[in-house]
Amino acid sequence: MAPICSDLYPVSRRSRRSLPMAILVVCRSCHKRFKVSEKFAGKKGPCPNCKEIITIPGADEKVEIHAPEHSEAGARSVTGELVLKPVSREDHSYPLSKILLISGVALGVLLFALGLRFLDSSALRYIFGALGAVALAPPLVLGGYYFLRNDELEAYEGQSLTIRVGVCAAVYAVTWAIFSLIPPEFTNELYQWFYLGPIFAAIGMTASFCCFDLDLTSAFFHYAFYVMITGLLAVAMGVPLLAA
Repeated sequence: MAPICSDLYPVSRRSRRSLPMAILVVCRSCHKRFKVSEKFAGKKGPCPNCKEIITIPGADEKVEIHAPEHSEAGARSVTGELVLKPVSREDHSYPLSKILLISGVALGVLLFALGLRFLDSSALRYIFGALGAVALAPPLVLGGYYFLRNDELEAYEGQSLTIRVGVCAAVYAVTWAIFSLIPPEFTNELYQWFYLGPIFAAIGMTASFCCFDLDLTSAFFHYAFYVMITGLLAVAMGVPLLAA
């Protein structure tokens, strides 16, 4: 058997100039790595480090890495069947009937708000406006969540979703209550909202972020969607949002 030690070079000691078509060899005994010229492909020789006889693989041989079966397929029974079955992910779709129902309700609310505009009593308009801000909060919060939620995450359902919608809707409605308590001299100028706006936005973003795990951008648009819809309805009813 011809020794091939002179053509086995440790990776850590050889120069940066690589041999043409070198074959990487790993000794099974001492686990040292060597690069061997392709002319020794398929031959045997002693390892320069531990003198164990090693076989040089052929240049055309492919290295296959076999992953453990349990890491991919899961635990199996004696008969070879899978013991644990993966939980399939369910995609939430919105049927056309629900979309038409929501659109019809939104149109009805808008017409009702326009009808309230002709009431002589401004106190009644304020009362209906306050009731609308509270009553519309849950559906707007729920609709905004379904539209802005992260599709990579499982959607909240059942009692968990009901509680989260209720808490977020309550916070959103409270922001309108806080707004109504601010004296008019602090809200009748546009520049004043450069200071008030971020405060209300921070409250709404915090609520949607904590309740629905939305990112900050989606949380902002979630709250802005509620404020925009309820604000437009207030204007339609003739309720002045600004003192001016």
